[in-house]
Amino acid sequence: MRKSVQASQGAILDLQNQIEKLRTENAQLRGQIESLQKQTDDLTKNQKTYYQDLDNRLTRFEPQTIEVEGVTGVVQAGERSAYEEALNAFQNNQVKKADSDLTAFIRKYPSSPYLPLALFWSGNTKYALKDYNGSINQLQTLITRFPGHQRVPAA
Repeated sequence: MRKSVQASQGAILDLQNQIEKLRTENAQLRGQIESLQKQTDDLTKNQKTYYQDLDNRLTRFEPQTIEVEGVTGVVQAGERSAYEEALNAFQNNQVKKADSDLTAFIRKYPSSPYLPLALFWSGNTKYALKDYNGSINQLQTLITRFPGHQRVPAA
């Protein structure tokens, strides 16, 4: 009977050792799972940030529909800045540069919602440069193509 008690105690001791090993292994696996979950969360967050950034960058290059003084149209990348650069040149008394920039703008963006304004300011730059026929042509084009535009009375 002693042998059977010793055998039972040995078996119990082996089982306790196995249980302890399983607990240790279980704790290690839980740690690995938590680590993997954190990595997955970080990757998901980084991927979301990456795609939002990419979407924001691509949106800058996509045509956008806007309204400018009652004229609605699609604006290409760089169109607004080209118009504003020409207008700033005029406002800074760089009339020749403004005339050149506005002429280039009118050629490059013939269906721009900024076109009526570009024609108006082009007429003004040509007048300032004493190119009266050119001024009349630009302002007449504004009146003909955009008769209801708010700049027509000033043209």
